[in-house]
Amino acid sequence: MLTRIVDRPAFRLVGHAARVPLIHRGVNPYIRQHVAALPAEEHLRLKALGDVEPGGLLAVCDDLDADYDEGSELTYLHGVAVSPGTPVPGDLDVIEVPAGHWVVIRAVGRDPQALQETWATAATEWFPFNPWRLRPGPEIVAVPEPTADLGTAIRELWLPVEPA
Repeated sequence: MLTRIVDRPAFRLVGHAARVPLIHRGVNPYIRQHVAALPAEEHLRLKALGDVEPGGLLAVCDDLDADYDEGSELTYLHGVAVSPGTPVPGDLDVIEVPAGHWVVIRAVGRDPQALQETWATAATEWFPFNPWRLRPGPEIVAVPEPTADLGTAIRELWLPVEPA
Protein backbone atom coordinates (compact mmCIF):
# COMPACT_ATOMS: atom_id res chain seq x y z
CA MET A 1 0.00 0.00 0.00
CA LEU A 2 1.57 3.26 -1.15
CA THR A 3 1.02 5.92 1.52
CA ARG A 4 2.46 9.27 2.52
CA ILE A 5 1.70 11.68 5.35
CA VAL A 6 1.07 15.28 4.28
CA ASP A 7 0.87 18.32 6.55
CA ARG A 8 -1.47 20.89 4.98
CA PRO A 9 -2.32 24.42 6.02
CA ALA A 10 -6.00 25.37 6.09
CA PHE A 11 -7.78 25.30 2.73
CA ARG A 12 -11.31 25.25 1.35
CA LEU A 13 -13.19 22.74 -0.76
CA VAL A 14 -15.56 24.42 -3.21
CA GLY A 15 -18.03 22.98 -5.69
CA HIS A 16 -21.49 21.49 -5.85
CA ALA A 17 -22.76 19.62 -2.79
CA ALA A 18 -25.66 17.23 -2.20
CA ARG A 19 -26.84 15.05 0.68
CA VAL A 20 -26.67 11.39 -0.37
CA PRO A 21 -26.82 7.98 1.34
CA LEU A 22 -23.60 6.09 2.05
CA ILE A 23 -23.28 2.99 -0.14
CA HIS A 24 -20.34 0.69 0.61
CA ARG A 25 -20.11 -1.35 -2.59
CA GLY A 26 -20.28 -0.37 -6.22
CA VAL A 27 -21.12 2.96 -7.79
CA ASN A 28 -23.28 5.24 -5.67
CA PRO A 29 -26.15 6.10 -8.04
CA TYR A 30 -27.02 9.28 -6.10
CA ILE A 31 -23.49 10.62 -6.50
CA ARG A 32 -23.39 9.58 -10.15
CA GLN A 33 -26.68 11.40 -10.79
CA HIS A 34 -25.44 14.52 -8.96
CA VAL A 35 -22.23 14.72 -11.02
CA ALA A 36 -23.96 13.82 -14.31
CA ALA A 37 -26.42 16.69 -13.82
CA LEU A 38 -23.57 19.23 -13.98
CA PRO A 39 -22.91 20.69 -17.44
CA ALA A 40 -19.50 19.89 -18.99
CA GLU A 41 -18.45 23.54 -18.82
CA GLU A 42 -18.99 23.49 -15.05
CA HIS A 43 -16.25 20.90 -14.63
CA LEU A 44 -13.89 23.20 -16.56
CA ARG A 45 -14.89 26.19 -14.42
CA LEU A 46 -14.23 24.23 -11.24
CA LYS A 47 -10.85 22.95 -12.46
CA ALA A 48 -9.81 26.53 -13.26
CA LEU A 49 -10.57 27.56 -9.64
CA GLY A 50 -8.45 24.87 -7.97
CA ASP A 51 -5.15 26.29 -6.76
CA VAL A 52 -3.84 23.97 -4.01
CA GLU A 53 -3.20 20.31 -3.32
CA PRO A 54 -5.05 17.99 -3.60
CA GLY A 55 -5.29 19.03 -7.23
CA GLY A 56 -7.83 18.45 -9.97
CA LEU A 57 -11.49 17.61 -9.61
CA LEU A 58 -12.22 16.05 -6.24
CA ALA A 59 -14.86 13.74 -4.82
CA VAL A 60 -15.42 14.84 -1.22
CA CYS A 61 -17.42 13.09 1.51
CA ASP A 62 -18.12 15.14 4.64
CA ASP A 63 -20.41 14.89 7.66
CA LEU A 64 -20.07 11.11 7.64
CA ASP A 65 -21.73 8.98 10.30
CA ALA A 66 -19.09 8.04 12.91
CA ASP A 67 -19.86 4.34 12.39
CA TYR A 68 -20.00 4.55 8.57
CA ASP A 69 -23.38 2.83 8.62
CA GLU A 70 -24.69 1.79 5.21
CA GLY A 71 -27.51 4.13 4.18
CA SER A 72 -26.54 6.93 6.58
CA GLU A 73 -26.44 10.37 4.96
CA LEU A 74 -23.31 12.31 4.08
CA THR A 75 -22.51 15.50 2.24
CA TYR A 76 -20.96 14.78 -1.16
CA LEU A 77 -19.14 17.66 -2.88
CA HIS A 78 -17.90 17.56 -6.46
CA GLY A 79 -15.30 20.30 -6.55
CA VAL A 80 -11.74 21.50 -6.06
CA ALA A 81 -9.39 22.66 -3.31
CA VAL A 82 -8.58 26.37 -3.03
CA SER A 83 -6.46 28.50 -0.74
CA PRO A 84 -8.28 30.53 1.93
CA GLY A 85 -7.83 33.79 -0.03
CA THR A 86 -9.18 32.54 -3.35
CA PRO A 87 -12.39 34.33 -4.38
CA VAL A 88 -15.25 31.83 -4.66
CA PRO A 89 -18.33 32.44 -6.83
CA GLY A 90 -21.50 32.72 -4.75
CA ASP A 91 -23.22 29.79 -6.47
CA LEU A 92 -20.72 27.26 -5.10
CA ASP A 93 -20.83 25.37 -1.80
CA VAL A 94 -17.83 25.70 0.53
CA ILE A 95 -16.35 23.34 3.11
CA GLU A 96 -13.74 24.98 5.37
CA VAL A 97 -10.86 22.59 6.13
CA PRO A 98 -8.57 23.40 9.07
CA ALA A 99 -4.82 22.82 8.98
CA GLY A 100 -3.74 19.30 9.78
CA HIS A 101 -2.19 16.01 8.75
CA TRP A 102 -3.50 13.72 6.03
CA VAL A 103 -2.62 10.18 5.04
CA VAL A 104 -2.65 9.97 1.25
CA ILE A 105 -3.18 6.43 -0.05
CA ARG A 106 -2.77 5.55 -3.72
CA ALA A 107 -5.41 3.27 -5.24
CA VAL A 108 -4.91 1.69 -8.66
CA GLY A 109 -7.43 -0.55 -10.38
CA ARG A 110 -11.01 -0.73 -11.57
CA ASP A 111 -13.16 2.11 -10.35
CA PRO A 112 -14.85 2.12 -7.81
CA GLN A 113 -13.79 -1.35 -6.58
CA ALA A 114 -10.09 -0.47 -6.19
CA LEU A 115 -10.89 2.61 -4.13
CA GLN A 116 -13.36 0.73 -1.91
CA GLU A 117 -10.86 -2.10 -1.38
CA THR A 118 -8.09 0.41 -0.59
CA TRP A 119 -10.27 2.05 2.08
CA ALA A 120 -11.04 -1.35 3.62
CA THR A 121 -7.35 -2.34 3.60
CA ALA A 122 -6.39 0.97 5.21
CA ALA A 123 -8.91 0.35 8.00
CA THR A 124 -7.81 -3.23 8.68
CA GLU A 125 -4.10 -3.23 7.82
CA TRP A 126 -2.67 0.31 7.79
CA PHE A 127 -4.30 2.11 10.73
CA PRO A 128 -3.77 -0.71 13.28
CA PHE A 129 -0.01 -0.75 12.61
CA ASN A 130 0.76 2.97 12.27
CA PRO A 131 0.80 5.76 14.87
CA TRP A 132 -2.16 7.62 13.32
CA ARG A 133 -5.93 7.67 13.76
CA LEU A 134 -8.72 9.35 11.81
CA ARG A 135 -9.68 12.85 12.93
CA PRO A 136 -12.81 14.80 12.05
CA GLY A 137 -12.81 16.20 8.53
CA PRO A 138 -13.75 15.47 4.96
CA GLU A 139 -12.52 12.41 3.09
CA ILE A 140 -11.23 13.34 -0.34
CA VAL A 141 -10.63 11.36 -3.52
CA ALA A 142 -8.29 13.01 -6.02
CA VAL A 143 -7.46 11.94 -9.56
CA PRO A 144 -3.75 12.78 -9.85
CA GLU A 145 -3.16 11.52 -13.39
CA PRO A 146 -5.20 10.13 -16.28
CA THR A 147 -4.56 6.60 -17.49
CA ALA A 148 -4.48 5.30 -21.05
CA ASP A 149 -6.38 2.17 -19.98
CA LEU A 150 -10.01 3.19 -19.46
CA GLY A 151 -10.58 0.16 -17.22
CA THR A 152 -7.87 1.23 -14.76
CA ALA A 153 -8.10 4.27 -12.54
CA ILE A 154 -5.45 5.94 -10.40
CA ARG A 155 -6.89 7.66 -7.34
CA GLU A 156 -5.53 9.20 -4.16
CA LEU A 157 -7.58 8.76 -1.01
CA TRP A 158 -6.93 11.69 1.38
CA LEU A 159 -7.95 10.88 4.94
CA PRO A 160 -7.60 13.42 7.80
CA VAL A 161 -5.41 11.98 10.58
CA GLU A 162 -3.80 12.89 13.89
CA PRO A 163 -1.20 11.12 16.02
CA ALA A 164 -2.68 8.14 17.87
